[in-house]
Amino acid sequence: MKRVISVLLCVLIAVSCACVGFAAESYDSFGRYEHVFIIGIDGAGAAFGICDTPNFDRIFADNAYRHDAQTEVVTVSAQNWGSILTGVDYATHGFTNDSASKTQRGSDSSNNSIFYYARKAFPDALLSSYCNWSAINHGIIENDLHVRKVNRKSDALVTEAITHDIAFGRVPKLMFVQFDEVDHAAHSHGGFSDEYYAAVVNADKYLGEVYDAIDAKGLMKDSLFIVVADHGETTNGHGGTTKEESSAILAVAGHSVNQTVLAEGVHNRDVSAIALYALGIEQPAHFISSVPADLFGASREKTTASNPMPAQEKFWRDLAYFFLRFINLVCSPFDKR
Repeated sequence: MKRVISVLLCVLIAVSCACVGFAAESYDSFGRYEHVFIIGIDGAGAAFGICDTPNFDRIFADNAYRHDAQTEVVTVSAQNWGSILTGVDYATHGFTNDSASKTQRGSDSSNNSIFYYARKAFPDALLSSYCNWSAINHGIIENDLHVRKVNRKSDALVTEAITHDIAFGRVPKLMFVQFDEVDHAAHSHGGFSDEYYAAVVNADKYLGEVYDAIDAKGLMKDSLFIVVADHGETTNGHGGTTKEESSAILAVAGHSVNQTVLAEGVHNRDVSAIALYALGIEQPAHFISSVPADLFGASREKTTASNPMPAQEKFWRDLAYFFLRFINLVCSPFDKR
């Protein structure tokens, strides 16, 4: 009898542990997102922490962000958009504004973009890139991956193209967006000018329009939404190593994203690792980008502040303890020790 009881106990414990393991695994964010939307705002630096940006504030109020994520040492657009899209530093990918503008590249190139890995993982998925600065679509994102590339000459037209496509059901698995007019304002008027800050406020308006178009389709429950800048600005432009130039917004919203200020030391290039992780794509070994340790947690609708353990995991744990106590009670008369 004692042998039967021991076997039953072992089976129960094994099943309970397996159920708890399954429950815990269900909250792992790897591959838990159907779509990833990356909104890049050229030249925005840390300005979203200074300006009146109601759309940014409402989107990321209970999500994760850092206003001064680190940029590449060279605070120039191609060097940083290249790193954001390829997961390596600028010295490795080698992009410059000139090369991105003049030289197309294919998937046989070294240091492929995240679109390359998304296409391998999802051969039939829609992948899209909408840019004001067309050099990204021309010379950073590969030209033979069947990525839908849309170039427009103003941020308003970029926004219009995105919202039109989403409204009519053209929803990408992976989407990259580049707004450029904040950088234009800095080049024309300086990085601390009224015109520059007005351009940031305007970018926030476009950001809200894109987010609302996605949310109106009911997509945000399964989507990761990212905002990132390539570099910041000074009164004399950018390209140097000042704090203003080398700080960049990095913000992430999604159902399993922690409400947190991301730890110091995150990079804007970490977007590449975050995007692949969310879509369930293993990070290439050569990447130096990484998923911030404090970014993902359990889905918020399945946790409470007083009980951080996921509800399903707690259920199976308590059920296991109940049966263990029950078997112990029933079998105690047979214990001859």
